[in-house]
Parts: sequence; structure tokens; C-alpha cells
Amino acid sequence: MASERLFALVGNPNTGKTTLFNGLTGLRQKVANYPGVTVEKKEGEGRDRYGHSFRVIDLPGAYSLKANSPDEQVTRDVLLGQRADTPRPDCVICVVDASNPERHLFLATQVMELGLPIIIVLNKIDEAAAHGIAVAAGKLEERLGVPVVPMQADERVGMEQLQVAMSREEWPVSKWEDIDEGEGAVKQRYRKINELLEGAVARSQTERLTPTDRWDQVLVHPVWGWVILLSILAGLFYTIFSVSGYPMDWIDGAFGWLGQQVKSSMAEGDLRGLITEGIIGGVGGVAIFLPQILMLFFFIGLMENTGYLARVSFMMDRLMSGVGLSGKAFIPVLSSYACAIPGIMATRTMESARDRLITILVAPITSCSARLPVYLMLIALMLPHGTSTQKALVMWGLYVLSILGVYFFAWIFNRTLKKTESMLTVLELPTYQRPSWREIGLQIYDRGKIFIRNAGTVILGLSIVLWALTTYPKAESENEGEALAYSAAGRMGKAIEPLIEPLGYDWKMGVGLVASFAAREVFVSTMSIIYIGEDVTEEGDTVRDKMAAETREDGKPAYNIRTCLSLLVFYVFAMQCLSTVAVTRRETNSWRWAIFQVVYLTGFAYLAAFATYQISGFFIS
Repeated sequence: MASERLFALVGNPNTGKTTLFNGLTGLRQKVANYPGVTVEKKEGEGRDRYGHSFRVIDLPGAYSLKANSPDEQVTRDVLLGQRADTPRPDCVICVVDASNPERHLFLATQVMELGLPIIIVLNKIDEAAAHGIAVAAGKLEERLGVPVVPMQADERVGMEQLQVAMSREEWPVSKWEDIDEGEGAVKQRYRKINELLEGAVARSQTERLTPTDRWDQVLVHPVWGWVILLSILAGLFYTIFSVSGYPMDWIDGAFGWLGQQVKSSMAEGDLRGLITEGIIGGVGGVAIFLPQILMLFFFIGLMENTGYLARVSFMMDRLMSGVGLSGKAFIPVLSSYACAIPGIMATRTMESARDRLITILVAPITSCSARLPVYLMLIALMLPHGTSTQKALVMWGLYVLSILGVYFFAWIFNRTLKKTESMLTVLELPTYQRPSWREIGLQIYDRGKIFIRNAGTVILGLSIVLWALTTYPKAESENEGEALAYSAAGRMGKAIEPLIEPLGYDWKMGVGLVASFAAREVFVSTMSIIYIGEDVTEEGDTVRDKMAAETREDGKPAYNIRTCLSLLVFYVFAMQCLSTVAVTRRETNSWRWAIFQVVYLTGFAYLAAFATYQISGFFIS
């Protein structure tokens, strides 16, 4: 062959397209963004059965080439050769779910009308067989005039046949007759697809109840489905608190030992203070929560890998419609519970620009993993002698509060932003499957690597800056408390203390609040730096112990139940992540919406924390 061929993978979401892409390219792939837009571009290299190299582009999942969303627009533009950054493909590999060929051939027939060579992959033939569906690939190939390959991509069944089809010198032209896009064209296309499939699709006369169907009778039941979901979440939080204590103690002990080694080997001075209080104390204060974060991602990965997470989306679709959003909004919202950045980026799949904007505006309210270290620290301070069950219930309540916040503001924006034409929502429910421990392990590894990288870069840098702010300028007094108050951070905290005092916060908490606007978890490292440098308790006590021993002028604990509740509520709603602000600006192409997001969330967080502290005073002394 004269030059390296370019194949484009096209298909509806959840057809196994990404699995096929990985099977064709292996580790020889790269991910970037298409220039000018925020849609992800995945390319890879592979070799056919004759050893010839080829390139594959995994185009975004699409239901149609009508281009209702940014993802579908990119797919259409690439196939038409209208993107200067991406050449038009030599051949399209269109992935069709064999268990629902009528709907999935809708996109395939549109691709054939573009005049491009095409290979049809009938994927998930095992699932189709489980539903009593058999598709005659040979008949479809004869009627369409293009290669039709039955496959089970996750087990590489049919991969050799696909590579044979890809290795052809040239591909025949499709026999599919074009349909004029006008009034009634959708109906006409489905009618022609049904004619195409007549006699080529055999269905069992007796309807089979698959294991997936039997599971769904319980897991998506209007009553039992919610009982099971809430029980799973409660069990998740209980496990996080009860099991993760052991590795947390090991990490805490390791950082404590490291700090003692530095103290014993270095003379007292600013350099030793920077290393022990700024670097070791700041990074260690956040790293201690790594086991709980990894456990959270393990449970999320397990639910996603088995197919249960899609059922959660299905159940939540009913609730999303109550605030005027489509069910597709739930996927970005759900993703935001890991991190708001990929959650906001996931709104690209939404057809409605209005729904996309509303989802972007409310996504940061979700309790992302960056909030977890703050929650865990404050819950431990609020319930020093509480059981794992009590702490799990408080954590569960915070997540419920964030969900209510998402719905409340989505409801507000749905009634204030200009309405546009509503669109049909399609949600895919994949078949239940045994979890792939390898995939879950890789996901946990990736998330842990990101967390450690942030702790080693962002948190480390901010910890050094915060240590400097809490150390300089130096006071003449040797009293640790007076020296901290005299420092730049102390002066900043004192300056905003009148503003935050009605919320139950002192100036030290104010320093933590201001610092955490860079990233929420910085609050923990800030508190570590502030309290590690004070000799308020015996050497060897943890930062949490020192915070618990902190008292106000009247002798009462600084971190009492009212203050901790107020801080928790503030951190549920406050917009404290510069990276999220930047992504909002990029996705909306406007600083106006990014600034509005910061102002409305921070303002509401202040009012909610104020109400929490003041009203709780009537019930808690």
C-alpha cells in the first residue's frame, strides 16, 4: 500500500467502540483535544495481518450525524473532511450493537450516505444471543455490499476477520440508497432499516429473561432500587471510616517519623522549620487521607465496571426531569463526585446548550474527592468519640446536602435562563458483567497517582508559600501564638475575622479558608502548618489533636459542634478550585459565567454557613 491508511471508529455510546480501539492499537495511542474545541481526540497505531501499519481515530460516540452536540459536530466534520487538523479517513469502522441493530444502524446508514468506504462491526454478539437474537452477518453483507463482521470485542472474538476486512486493497461501494433529509426522513430511514433487516434477524419466539433482566427487576425497582442504592452508599461510607483507619495510622506514623529524623539531624532554624512544618507537615496532612480516597474510587469503579452505575443514572433520570434537565445531565454530575473538572468536560455530550450551561454551573456543588480530606478532618473534630456509624451518617448527610444543592440551583436556573427546544434523551443500560479487577486496579492507580502528584506539586508549593506566610515577618516575642498572629498569614486572618466571626470562625480558620480557594484540600495542609508550629500540646500529638485542644478566649473549644457544622456546610457549597474555574471558562468560552459561578456559590456558602451556626445556637450550647 502506498501510504499509511487512516480508519475512523464510529458508533453509538456504549457499543464497545473504545474496547475495539484498545484491541486494535494496544498501548500505541495518544489523547489530546481537537484544536479550537474541548472535544477529546484519541488516535492510535496498529498493524494489519500483513504487517502494514495503519492509524485509527476513535471518534466521539454519536447517535446521529445531525450534530446536536459538540461531540457529534466533531464526528460529522471529521467524516466530511471539514477539519484542517484531521484528514478525512480512508475507511470508517462503524460499531453496531448486535442486540439492537435497528437503532444502531441509523447512524451506520447515515455514514454510508457520505460516500466513505465502511466496515460494519456487529459487536456484542454474545449479549444478542443471550436475548435470543441472531443476526445473519452474511445476508447483511450481501444486501449492503460492504464487509459485516460479527464480533465480541472484549474477548477479541472476530478480531482476525476484522483485520482481514481492513487489509483489503480497496473496499466496495455501499448499495444503500440515500435518503433525502426532509420532512418525514426519520420515519423513512427506520422503515428502510427494517426492510434491510427482514429475514436477516432471527428472534426467539419465547421471550427470554436474561440474568440482566432479573437483576434489573430488583435493582431499578421504584422502591427496592432506592433502598438498595441508599444502603450501598451507607455501607460505602461506613467502610471508609472503619477500615481505612489502619493504613491512615501507618501513613501518619511514617510522616511523624520522618519529621523526627529531620529534627534530630538538623540544627534548629528556618530551614528545619520549612522542611518539618512546611513540607513534611503540609504534604503529610493531606497524604494521610489517601487510603480513604482510594477506597472511594474502588467502590465507584466496582459499580461502574459491573454496569450498576448506569442503573443509578437511569433511576436519577426521573429526578433530573423534575428540575427541567435531561437524564444526560446526570452523567456529568455523577462524574463530578470524583472531580468537577472531568464532570464539566463530560457536558460536551449534551445536545442542549442551555442544559449544558446549567449542568456546568451546578457541577461544582457535588462533593468531589478533594473535599473528602476536609470532611474527614472536621467530622473527626466534631465527633471525637463518635462511632464509625455516626461518622458515616454525617458523611452521608453531606453528600445528600450536596445533591439537594445541585437540584435546588438547577431548578432556579431552569426557571431563569431562556428556554430552548427540548430534545429526546437516550440512556444506554449495559449488560451486567463480572468486574474486571485489572480495570478497577488501573483506575485506582490512576486516581492515586493524580492525588499523589497534586500532593507532591500543588500542595507542596502551596505548603511552602503558606509556611513562609505563617513565619514571616518574625515577631520579637518568642511566644508561638503571638509570632503567628504577627506573621503575614496572621494579619490576613485578623483582617477578615470580623467578616467570618458570625460564622463561628476565628482568624486561624480564616487563613485556612483563604488558602483553600486555590484547592479545597489545602485547608488541611494549612491547618497542619499553623498547628504543627505551636507547642500547645505534647510533642508527638497529631494536628487533629492540636486542633481539638484549641480554645477560644472564653476557654471553650474552638472546634465545637456548631463551628464544625458551619465549616462543613461552607465547604459543601463554596467554589474553591482554581482549576475548575479555568475549565468552566474554557467550556463556556466566557469569563462571565466562570466569575458568576464563583460569586454565586461562595455567596450562598457564606449565607448557608451563617444560618447553620446561628440557628444551631438555639439547640446546641
